[in-house]
Amino acid sequence: MKKIIGWVIVLIALLALACTLIFENNKKDDNKNLTKVSVGEVTHSIFYAPQYIAKSLGYFEDEGLDVEITTIAGADKVTAAVLSGDVQIGFCGSEATIYIYNGGEKDYLKTFAGLTNKDGSFLVGRKKEDNFKISDLKGKHVIAGRVGGMPVMNFEWALRNNDIDPNKDLNTDTSIEFASMQGAFLSGVGDYVSLFEPNASEMEQQGLGYVVASIGELAGDIPYTAYNAKKSFIEENKDTVQKFTNAIAKGLKYVDTHSSKEIAKNRLEFFPDTTLTTIEKCNR
Repeated sequence: MKKIIGWVIVLIALLALACTLIFENNKKDDNKNLTKVSVGEVTHSIFYAPQYIAKSLGYFEDEGLDVEITTIAGADKVTAAVLSGDVQIGFCGSEATIYIYNGGEKDYLKTFAGLTNKDGSFLVGRKKEDNFKISDLKGKHVIAGRVGGMPVMNFEWALRNNDIDPNKDLNTDTSIEFASMQGAFLSGVGDYVSLFEPNASEMEQQGLGYVVASIGELAGDIPYTAYNAKKSFIEENKDTVQKFTNAIAKGLKYVDTHSSKEIAKNRLEFFPDTTLTTIEKCNR
């Protein structure tokens, strides 16, 4: 009897292994049928939730795409990667494509889809300010981004809309690389710094800085971050570009119709060093 039971257990184990191998082989075959698309994102931020939702919930695969997302800090580096062919699709500020076009590039970049219509960064100060006003920035040192980049241009737009001259009324610091802004602030540079999530919330949790305002709310609507590709790629891969756009649209719809907790759970895998609570809080 014990021998029979033993053989039954072995048989069940073999069947389970066979099913696993079949599943894995089918999965590999399915992946072979997907069109590979490489994307270079300007920064890795919770702000881009619809993109990560499209990845985690399989919206890209549903459209027949195998999408790989790589972070390439800086819009100039993203566009350089697209132009060189290192990635097929760039994701950065819409100003970057204008610079390439004005530079006379024959196979210039074209924006084909948008993702964000406001600045997703937050102004972080060194102390809590419950009644912060943008006029409080007068005479202060603000780490705002690089010259010509969307973050600093949008910040300056918000200042000018409130009759504040970014060149005369405060020190708008544009000398620090985007990826180094938080580190510079932590080292003691500046009174305020512009940061994306989850960096801003993590600074608060650690008592190293405090969110005083949303730059997006201060500046208003703007085509802030968008997808671009070389003109030739779009012309030669219209179907792929449309499918990619369809998946992003599904991601946007999901974010628009689900709770902060549901959205946080489905993008947690992209931020393994950030807690679920922090990610949920980032849906400010």
